[in-house]
Amino acid sequence: MEILKKHSFFIIIAVLVVGFLLFTGGKDSKDTTDFTAVSSASEDSSAESSLTESEEAPAETVTMVDVKGAVVSPGVYEVDPSSRVNDVIKLAGGFTEKAAKSQVNLAQKVQDEMIIQIPEQGDPQQAGTATIAGSGKIRINYAEQAEIEELNGIGPSKAAAIIQHREEHGLFQAAEDLLDVPGIGEKTLENLREDIQVP
Repeated sequence: MEILKKHSFFIIIAVLVVGFLLFTGGKDSKDTTDFTAVSSASEDSSAESSLTESEEAPAETVTMVDVKGAVVSPGVYEVDPSSRVNDVIKLAGGFTEKAAKSQVNLAQKVQDEMIIQIPEQGDPQQAGTATIAGSGKIRINYAEQAEIEELNGIGPSKAAAIIQHREEHGLFQAAEDLLDVPGIGEKTLENLREDIQVP
């Protein structure tokens, strides 16, 4: 007992040291395990995110446009979907000297299978046909009387009224502008929307 009393201080110190080591060692092991789990979860999340982005990435589209008429190099051109008619004309070498440039909407966006017909100056057969898309829509700002009469619900009088309004007030900027033409109401406009191109 005397021996224990003499060395009790050292025994207590030893027990405390061993307990401390066991405690801190277990905590480090737990922290390491937690860190590994977090890292693994982060990697899985990144992989899923990359996969999702890859799946959602839109496929590249190709837009083919057929340029005819008064351009230097008529033909079919592959262009970016965001291109305008002006960009396609440049690809075709530009206008010829006889091109009726005023009939071409250079700011118009292109669309796949579009036909861009560039008329020549003074050619009555080409009047109103510039940049008509392959969909067959009538360009209301350039169409002649006979072309306008082909539209659903439009007879000679309404076609004449559209042309008169266009000449007096300038080109239509939106389909809704047709409501300003005498004889054109909401119902008639709705019947026309799918068959006309404005501007």
